[in-house]
Amino acid sequence: MGSLNMEKKWVFPLVISSLACIFLIATSFNMGLISSLHTINAIFSIFPSHLSANHTGPTYAEMKVKLAPAPPSGPKIPRFAYLVSGSKGDLEKLWRTLQALYHPRNQYVVHLDLEASTEERLALASRVEKEPMFSKVGNVYMIIKANMVTYRGPTMVANTLHGCAILLKKSKDWDWFINLSASDYPLVTQDDLLSTFSTLDRKLNFLEHTSNLDWKEDKRAMPLMIDPGLYMSTKSDIFWVTPRRTLPTAFKLFTGSAWMVLSRSFVEYCIWGWDNLPRTLLMYHTNFVSSPESYFHTVICNVPEFIDTVVNHDLHYISWDNPPKQHPHVLSLNDTDKIFASNAAFARKFKQGTHVLDKIDKELLGRKNGSFTPGAWCSGDSTCSKLGDPNKIKPGPGAERLGHLITSLLLAAKEGENQCK
Repeated sequence: MGSLNMEKKWVFPLVISSLACIFLIATSFNMGLISSLHTINAIFSIFPSHLSANHTGPTYAEMKVKLAPAPPSGPKIPRFAYLVSGSKGDLEKLWRTLQALYHPRNQYVVHLDLEASTEERLALASRVEKEPMFSKVGNVYMIIKANMVTYRGPTMVANTLHGCAILLKKSKDWDWFINLSASDYPLVTQDDLLSTFSTLDRKLNFLEHTSNLDWKEDKRAMPLMIDPGLYMSTKSDIFWVTPRRTLPTAFKLFTGSAWMVLSRSFVEYCIWGWDNLPRTLLMYHTNFVSSPESYFHTVICNVPEFIDTVVNHDLHYISWDNPPKQHPHVLSLNDTDKIFASNAAFARKFKQGTHVLDKIDKELLGRKNGSFTPGAWCSGDSTCSKLGDPNKIKPGPGAERLGHLITSLLLAAKEGENQCK
């Protein structure tokens, strides 16, 4: 009986204490001492994640590639990142190509290799620095510390990766990377190109490629060679060493055009290489003849997450020797009909001052020599001497031509035709 009375004595203080605690907690919510339930959740977040019912397993460094999400509904104007490269005697050609390609939405890196004279490289640097539009917008950069580039060796791939790295560092906003040489020239305006690509999936990559090596198996993949451009300050051709090697079994080789349009997500994969494939293949291609025609193609077609993003075309018009398609013909006025009928975005190979470029300027680009290609961004006179609204575009007939080509290419890619095969 005594113990029962003792328990009753404790009931009343216990009830009072409980009510007081509830009152204090409620008051703290109202006074903002506990701002929200998110604060409480944050307290629990310090505990190990295996306590969460949604835990899916450990995270590894070599996780599968996660491609960039699709853009929001409705067309959004993209941005391009260009690398335009040249060599000895290419100053005027490179400058003309750069002017024809220019748009304030894009990013540009220009490079004259070590074979070009110091005077040429200084002249290019001076032109970039003194061009008022480039200074105002700040989207044209020159690689001052020039690279030695040998087309048949791996130094051209290294130069392309160098340009990619600079563009990634300079801007986080561009969507596609395009590599061109001073011997390339656009066949559509940048307004045409931006308009056509505005409706495309940002994950698409345009690379002409095949796994049918044919004569390249014996002449390019199996020989062992050294590129002096890796360690010499003067340019010389590759030389051969023995013995020869067999074809790889750890990956499948692909070859194709050295000119391409690559998505930002794929460029990031090649530069950052969060799995080791891009580095492994880069080292393999130090002994691959004409590696610019194989490296990127082999990387992208050996990564399952990227295979479905590949479109088998380089968006160029190129007139090849036949056989064996090693060297492109130099284009002239005699090629005009074929160039115009190609519906391509670019063409190569052109000599400096050729009349066919004047015809392209007049009939396709509406450009006057010595000025930028006109676009909706232009203000002032017809030479685009002043900057207007860079977010305005006005596509012309070139957008329709290029659209026809890309529509047919995407249809073939959707059906899996010639896609990493």
